[in-house]
Formats: sequence, structure tokens, C-alpha cells
Amino acid sequence: MTAIELQSYLKSHYPKENEACEWKEFKNLKHSILGGKGEDLATYISAIANMNGGHIVIGVKDGTLDIVGIENLHDYTPETLPHRLLGACPNLSSEGLFVETHTTTDTSQTIWIVHIPKHLPRKPVYAHNKAWQRSGDSLIELRPEREASILTEPIGKAEDWSAHICAGATLENLDPEAIRLAKAEYITKHPNLSEEVAQWDDKTFLNKAKLTLDSKITNSTLLLLGKSEAVHLLSPAVPRITWVLKDRDGIEQGYEHFGLPLLVSAQKVHAKIRNYKYRYMADSKLFPDEIDKYDPWIIYEALHNCIAHQDYAIGGRINVVEFPDKLVFSNVGNFIPENVENVIERDAPPELYRNPFLCQAMVEINMIDTIGSGIKRIYSKLRQRFFPMPNYKIEPTRVEVTIFGQILDERYAKLLAMNPELSLHDVIALDRVVKHLPSTDESLKNLRDKGLIEGRKPKYHVSSQVAKQTDQKDEYMRMRGIDDDYCQKVILDYLQKFKKGKKSDFEKVLLDKLPSILDDQQKKNKIKNNLQTLRLGGKIVNEGKEWKMSKN
Repeated sequence: MTAIELQSYLKSHYPKENEACEWKEFKNLKHSILGGKGEDLATYISAIANMNGGHIVIGVKDGTLDIVGIENLHDYTPETLPHRLLGACPNLSSEGLFVETHTTTDTSQTIWIVHIPKHLPRKPVYAHNKAWQRSGDSLIELRPEREASILTEPIGKAEDWSAHICAGATLENLDPEAIRLAKAEYITKHPNLSEEVAQWDDKTFLNKAKLTLDSKITNSTLLLLGKSEAVHLLSPAVPRITWVLKDRDGIEQGYEHFGLPLLVSAQKVHAKIRNYKYRYMADSKLFPDEIDKYDPWIIYEALHNCIAHQDYAIGGRINVVEFPDKLVFSNVGNFIPENVENVIERDAPPELYRNPFLCQAMVEINMIDTIGSGIKRIYSKLRQRFFPMPNYKIEPTRVEVTIFGQILDERYAKLLAMNPELSLHDVIALDRVVKHLPSTDESLKNLRDKGLIEGRKPKYHVSSQVAKQTDQKDEYMRMRGIDDDYCQKVILDYLQKFKKGKKSDFEKVLLDKLPSILDDQQKKNKIKNNLQTLRLGGKIVNEGKEWKMSKN
């Protein structure tokens, strides 16, 4: 975004300073983060957390929101700052604490948006041995009545933000087109009720579809069906989906924001994605001639999952970044099942959800599958297309999933096509090997036992058995490279012909013949180890920096 575009974005998301939002220039972060002067970042974190959480925009003019950028970063980064703040602010929750960054494309100015969670139940957040709060947009010490409210806050099951009644909201705040679409999807989900639904008024439908609670408008109702101008009723939540188009070098080519109603916005985002036809390898009869790059159901499932599991209480937006060969979806909030393997292995709905009311409503209007089954179905559909499995990047306060729109490794695709009996667990494990991602010892052992991979940890590669099946024998030999015996024979032949040689001489001869799965340093270590083996065997000797044949 340009400076003008970024300022417009900030004004639309953080339009004024109040108890949940602060704008700060903070030119010198070294003294502004933890300076201990009463108005440093830690103090503002304490004050905003002791209300109901919110945001601090850093790198803008206080009072005008003009972008000035951040200077004097020193050792602070968006990744390290949360850890420093957790150490400086007792009782600050790590769940929901993160730093969002933006850099202007024309002026190269960087701003940070610090997202702040609310206080822990019954524990005020401190900074510099004091607890703080907001009074409007002012910073003051925590008042006794506010502290009493925090200390008496009930402990137990986390509140469902999505089920909260939205005070002041009425049917007039809902978008008629969104309601019509929701009814159509409800009938798709419940075809036996089609005639009955036709007789329902909007109020009855919303109750039946579990979008309202006793005829009262909830946060979920507004998220999915609210008019765009009703967004202020959900503040400080930021119900927005941002679509960004980037080229292969990651340079932004275009973007667009989509707000309420999210049911309609999801369809608009889907329409923006360039879902061209993908042609399979022409010389293979194992695959269809062409298909869509992305299965439409997978796009919707990934996007709707972001909507369902976003942590709206801490702000942030849903992002869909489109590259020429992949889609990257992300939402704010931790991944409650902890890892994807838990979801697939359990093969049943998890016990906890961040937004249970919202999830149930989305099931009713056909936005997501029966709760808990969508992720496994994404994996299964990609396997049927012989495409790579999705990549999940799970951070403490953010979840990102990458869906690929092309085959990355032809050997892997052919393996899937020729071995339909492979379990989904094997497919996922093999996919991680192909992508050179970390895998458990158990899964790697299982793949080795089945003859699917060879090599040594962490440099595994496709096995000779698979190479033979998929007509990739030349690739297999390149990956495997020459063995130690042959390496030592080359060294001895060199010394017999040229009488002496340096380690660098042997590297010139051998580096391109060693396994391609090894990096340059590993190849050099392999040559070094073979020289030592020959020396210990009495076949060669080292004189200074040169090697010669032993006279024995």
C-alpha cells in the first residue's frame, strides 16, 4: 500500500483514540517501549488490557494519524516485542498479543499495530509496579471500581463472543440480499424443509437457522448478514477480509477489502481468485488433461474456516493472498486443536471451539461442513487431484494455511496415482518429505519400512523402488549420488596420476558427483571424512596442506 492508502486503511480500522485504541509516534523505540516514564508502550498496554483489550498504532502522529514511520528499532522486532512486553507486564495474556506490520510501497515507512488482549480473569495487568486503565483516551492509574470489576470477573468456560447479544441492533441492520442467500443455503442444507422455509418471515428464519438468540441480534448475525454501515456495532472487532494479489516475487499487484456481510463477502473474494485451468503432464496417461487450479469447495472451506475461527475479540482481519501458484489464507487466533494431526487422527469434532454459536450457524446455512470434518476433507480432495497437501503454519496468535494450485513434484504425484492404497497418514508424511519439512521419527520409519523413502535424517529422498515405478531412475541416481567406496577410489586414482593433491582439488572433482540432497558444506564434510578414512587405513598421508600416496 502507498502512504495514502495505508493512512486510509488505518482511518477505517482505527478511526479514533478511545479506551481501546491509541496512536503513537514513538520515534525512539529504545526509550518508548519499556522506558518506565509513565507513558511508554508497556504502560499503554497495561491500560488498554485492563479495559477490554484493543490496539496501539505506532509510527503515526498522535492526534492526526499522519504516517511518520518507525526509526531506531534497535533490537526490537515484531517477533521479539511480544516477549519483551510479556516480561514487563505481569498478568498480560500471550493469547491475542501480536504485532501487525505495514510498510508503504512509495515512502518505505513502516508502522506497527500492537494488538492487545484483555486482562486475565481476576488479574489486572501491571506495568512498572502499577496497574493502569483508560478514561476515554486518557491514561490514568487503575481506579478501585475498575479493579473490583476485574477481580470479581467470573472464572470458568471462556465466553462465546459470537453469541453476545449486540445491543441496539435490529433487523434493519441486516442486509436483505444476505438474508436471501442464507435462506437459499439453508434449503440446500435442509431440502426437506424447503416448502416450510418459504412460509417463514425473516425473524422466524433467523431463529430456526440459529443466527439469532431468542429473536435477538447476535454478533454472529451481524458478522454474516449485517449491512456494511452496521460495522460500528461490532467495534472493536474488525470483521473484514482482505484479498491481495502478488506476483512470483511477492510484489503486490492489487488488493481489495471486503466487509459486512461476510456471507456475501466470502463469495466476492472467491470470485476475485484467478482459478484458471491447470494442465497435467502431457506425457502421462495417469492424469486428466486439465482441471481447475483450485477446487472451489476447498477455497470456500479454507475461507469459511477463517471466518468461523477468527478471534474477533482481539481485532485483526482475515487475509487471502493470491500468488500465481498458491493461495495463502490466514486468520487471527490460536489453533485450538494445537496441530492438524490431532484433527485428522481424532476424525471427530473437537470438544472446544472459539466461536461455537457462529460455527453452528455456519453449519446451518451450509458455509462449513459438519463441525470438525472440513480439514480432513481438504486433504482428501487434494490427494484425489494428486496435488500437494496444504501447508499449515500455526503460531501462538495466528493460523495460516497454504493451498497449492499446481504439482510441485512429479514423482510425488505419480506415486499417489499409482498407489491409491496408501493411507492418508502416509500421503501426508510423504508430502512433508518431498517439501523437506520436519517429520516425526515414527512417520519417517514407517515410510522407510514401506520402501517409499531412502537416505539419512534429515536428507531423505524418494526411494529406488518408487523411482522405478514412476520412471524417475535418473533423478534417483542424481539424488543418491556416489557412495563412499567410489569417492575413495576417485581420490586414490587422482593421487596415483598427479602424485599430490589438496582438499580443494578433490572438491573440484567430487562435489557435483555427491548426492544432490546434500548442501555444499555437507558435501565438503563428506570428502573430508573420506580423506581421513584413507589416512587411517594407511593408504594416504597428509604433508602440510597436501595429500600424497603412502609409501607403505
